[in-house]
Amino acid sequence: MNEVSEHIARMLADVRQGWIPPGIYSDQSVFEEERRRLFSRTWQFLAHDSEIPNKGDYVVRNVLDDSFIVARGDDGQIRAFLNVCRHRAGQVCRNESGNTKRFLCPYHAWSYKTDGSLAGVPYHEEAYGGDAQLRKEDYSLYAPPHTAMFNGLIFVNLDPDAAPLPDYLGEYAKYLAFYFPAGPRRVEVRGPQRWRFGANWKIPAENFSGDTYHTPHTHASTGVIKLVSNAATTNRKAGINFAAGGGAGSTFRLEAGTLVERMRSLGYPDDHIERFTASLAPELRTMIEKDGVIPSASTMFPNFSLLHLWARIDDDGQIAPFTTIRLWRPISPTETEISAWWVGDSDASDEFKEKSFKAYVMCFGTSGMFEQDDMDAWSTLTRMTQGYMSGSIHLHARMGLRGDGSEMREPLENFSGPGIGHLGFNEFNQRRWLRFWAEHLEMDVPAPPVRLASPPLSQAAE
Repeated sequence: MNEVSEHIARMLADVRQGWIPPGIYSDQSVFEEERRRLFSRTWQFLAHDSEIPNKGDYVVRNVLDDSFIVARGDDGQIRAFLNVCRHRAGQVCRNESGNTKRFLCPYHAWSYKTDGSLAGVPYHEEAYGGDAQLRKEDYSLYAPPHTAMFNGLIFVNLDPDAAPLPDYLGEYAKYLAFYFPAGPRRVEVRGPQRWRFGANWKIPAENFSGDTYHTPHTHASTGVIKLVSNAATTNRKAGINFAAGGGAGSTFRLEAGTLVERMRSLGYPDDHIERFTASLAPELRTMIEKDGVIPSASTMFPNFSLLHLWARIDDDGQIAPFTTIRLWRPISPTETEISAWWVGDSDASDEFKEKSFKAYVMCFGTSGMFEQDDMDAWSTLTRMTQGYMSGSIHLHARMGLRGDGSEMREPLENFSGPGIGHLGFNEFNQRRWLRFWAEHLEMDVPAPPVRLASPPLSQAAE
C-alpha cells in the first residue's frame, strides 16, 4: 500500500501551513515512512575520497541500517558495495577503515576483492561443483543502484529511478563547491568523530538549513567568552539566508573591505586566499564582494550539513577559520547518530591546519561549545514533544508569514548568489526543507534497489 495513513496525511497538511505537529519528531509511524519513502530515494553522503587515497584503502559507512564498503580498488577506482556476504548475509568487513587486498566473511570465509567481485569460495569444487554450478563472476557484492561523486564527496542513492546527482543538487551545487571546490584548491578531511544523542534527526538538519534566529540566544555564551566575536552571534539578522536546488543555508555578514581584506579578517593567510578566490563560482565571489556575506551553515536535503566558521584560539585573540561536515543518521524517532569531519585545505601549511583543527574542536565535535549548546536544545525539544498533552499541540513555524500564509518579505531582488536570498530572521528555509520532507513522505515506495555490478565512480557519476 503506497498511500500514507490518514494520521500522517493530517500531519503533512499542517506542516505545509507552517504548523508543526510535535509527533513528527517522535512518532514511530512517521519514522517508518521516512525509512521507506525518504531515505530509500534521496542522495546519501558516504565518504570523501581523501579518506581512501591508496589502492586497497576502504571505509565502512551506513545509510540507516544498510552497511556499505567504500573502497579504492587495485585499478585505483572508487566503488561502493553492500557490506553483506552473498552466501549467508555475513558482515564482510567489520573494521571501520583500513587497507586490504581481500574482504573475508568470518562465517564461511567467502572472500571478495576490493572491486567487490567474489575471489574465493572454500571447497568450491567439492562443495559446490565448481564453476559449473557456482560461477564466481555471478556473485559479486551487491551495489547500490546509483553512486556518484561531487568534487571528492561520495554519494549513493538506493532508488533505481533516482534523478542524477547534478539534477538533484541544482544551483545548490555552487554552494557545495564553496566547501568542496573542484580546484585549484584541494581539500582533505579528518574524522569522523561519531556519537549519538537523544534527538530526532530532522531538528539539526533543518536547523543548519537556515536557523539564524537561535544563534544570539542558544550560543550567547560563545560571545561572552569571546570564542567568537559578539557580532558573529548577535548580528545574525544582518546575514542573508539562501535557498537553491536541493539545499539551503545561511551566511555571516562580513566587515567592510575588499575580498582579500575580508578573508584576512577571518584568519586566512594570503596563499590560502589566492587558492580560495581562484576556486570560487563567480556568483559566490560577487556575493562576498558586493553583498558582504559569506556562506556559513547549510544542509543538502535531507541530512547532510556543512558549516564554515572561525574562532579565537588563544588569549592573544588569534582567529582561525574551519569547515566541518556532518551527517545526521537516524537511529530511531528520538535518537540520532552524528558523524562529523573537519575539512581543511590540502595545500595549507601544517601550522595553519593545526590552528584550523583546534578552532573546529573548540567549537564543534563531541566537546565543542557550539555542539554542546545545540545538542542540549535539540534533545530537550525531542523530549518535550513526547508527552500526552504536548503531543496534541501545534508548534509555530510561521516566522515571516502573514495570517493568510503569504510572505511578509519577498526574496531580495538584487541577491548576487545562486538561488534566492532572504535578509534577516525568517523561517523560509526551514519551511522549504519541511515541504521537501512532506513531499517525499507522499511519494510511492521505490522499486527494490537490487544491482549486482559496482561500476567505478568515475563512470557512475551522472
